[in-house]
Amino acid sequence: MSIISGKIIKISGPVVQAEGVSGLKMHELTMVGDMELIGEVVRIEGDIATVQVYEDTGGLKPGEKVTGSGLPLAVELGPGLLEGIFDGIQRPLNVIKEMTGDFIPRGVKANSLNREKKWHFVPTKARGEMVTGGEILGTVKETPLIEHRILVPPNVSGVLDYIIKEGDYTIEEIVAKVTKDGTTKDLKMYHRWPVREPRPYLERLEPYEPLITGQRIIDMFFPVAKGGAIAIPGGFGTGKTITSHQLAAWSDSEIIVYIGCGERGNEMTEVLLTFPEWRDPKSGRPLMERTVLIANTSNMPVSAREASVYTGITIAEYFRDMGYNVALMADSTSRWAEALREISGRLEEMPAEEGYPSYLSSRLGEFYERAGRAKTLNGKYGSATIIGAVSPPGGDFSEPVTVHTKRFVRGFWALDSNLASMRHYPAINWLTSYSDYVDYVEKWWNSHTEGKWKEMRIRALDILKKEDELKEIIRLIGPEALPEPEKLIMEVARLLREGFLQQNAYDPIDTYSSPEKQFKLLTAMLTFYDEASKAVSKGITASKIAALPSVADMAKLRMSIENEKVAEIDIFLNKVLDEIHKLEAS
Repeated sequence: MSIISGKIIKISGPVVQAEGVSGLKMHELTMVGDMELIGEVVRIEGDIATVQVYEDTGGLKPGEKVTGSGLPLAVELGPGLLEGIFDGIQRPLNVIKEMTGDFIPRGVKANSLNREKKWHFVPTKARGEMVTGGEILGTVKETPLIEHRILVPPNVSGVLDYIIKEGDYTIEEIVAKVTKDGTTKDLKMYHRWPVREPRPYLERLEPYEPLITGQRIIDMFFPVAKGGAIAIPGGFGTGKTITSHQLAAWSDSEIIVYIGCGERGNEMTEVLLTFPEWRDPKSGRPLMERTVLIANTSNMPVSAREASVYTGITIAEYFRDMGYNVALMADSTSRWAEALREISGRLEEMPAEEGYPSYLSSRLGEFYERAGRAKTLNGKYGSATIIGAVSPPGGDFSEPVTVHTKRFVRGFWALDSNLASMRHYPAINWLTSYSDYVDYVEKWWNSHTEGKWKEMRIRALDILKKEDELKEIIRLIGPEALPEPEKLIMEVARLLREGFLQQNAYDPIDTYSSPEKQFKLLTAMLTFYDEASKAVSKGITASKIAALPSVADMAKLRMSIENEKVAEIDIFLNKVLDEIHKLEAS
């Protein structure tokens, strides 16, 4: 392969133009300048190529060389990804820290995956077998939680001429040889894959199983299916980051890919400090044993934000191809869009609305459309769920990033600054949020809630909507003018808000609610409403019912009853109903 080399003629921030490089291809990985900064070709005009550089270009001078690699920007996929902390171009930050100290100099190079560590490889194929792309050659126990399945690269197929016996090997050792049409391909425990190219699969499937997050407002009211795509928009301070953390810590996906895309350094630092300390809720093992972190803070070069998003989704697709359910959190896609806007300005492109490039919508679509549940090339079933945080300035959901994101996601968890100011978390507004996955997951939920899930969900949301309508009347005529049934609705809505929708991420009991506990809590509140309505129809005032001691305690059940003791909710409900019946009798 001939190496294309030219020289820099123009520098504009992270955008560099080079001439004499007519052989370069779009999205080719390049080394820019004497320090060999990593870049990617984004435009070609004759023998002039425009490169976006993923490192600081300060001090770069015209005349310095630009060298092509002949390969697209790609990631290394193999054992060693889990527990890894990478930057946007998959450089391992812990390795770089050992090499250079706390500050990362420009041009530093490090292998993404450890080349010296030995892994215990167990072959699952035999010599002479026909193999195709995506098939599993063998397995490696990467962490106590996850078995890493060594895949044949998707673009390789043929007869297995050689496969290494069980033993301990580094990822650089040849573990198999595949021959097709007289050409032999050596296979190692890892392979490279272009980040902008979606990994292939046999069949895309409709989602059917909910991603259980343990967050009541999400699971019961606005669920996401495994393989779905959801947006979490919200202004500053509304809880996007803590919601993403909760989903990463408690969702029932097998692999977590967390992308800190252009977030503030202190927020990313919190992720890097807390994730290694958190425990997997199922096994009690460290959560990092099934997590990949990609750290790209706001003070890093803006162009690397785009690379971090593509790197993250490619890693997620890789684990999906092994047959795992993967959840990817991107916090936040707005920072990526801002990077696109800056790069577009440097390229002197015609801006669209609010200065964003005209291709903003297509880029967002390319990203979110890589979510999905699939039958993989090896016949297993896996999924990649994308949960993208959006940071609209001032919480304005009419701005371009939020509007275009809504076109490609099927769920919208709208964070409300008014709820956040009232310390109501998660601050998901139940009036403006929605989920198109309700029909997909209805069968699963009904099988776990005695067939009542959809009916309960609709009833509870109707009560909350009715409360919002009544608030307008109360502003005009005051609460005392309301009829007793509507006063009861206000009381039950308050109970739903404080005792069900609110959830304390820092409370050891309330931080996670099992599906059974969610069902029991909501059943208790709706049953209370039914019995209280009967009492009101017999002349008992809503204020008397609200004054019952057990009613005040009902809002605290979420923090007093553990997931393993949900039968106590039924006992408590009977106590409440007894008090109501005594009121009726008196």
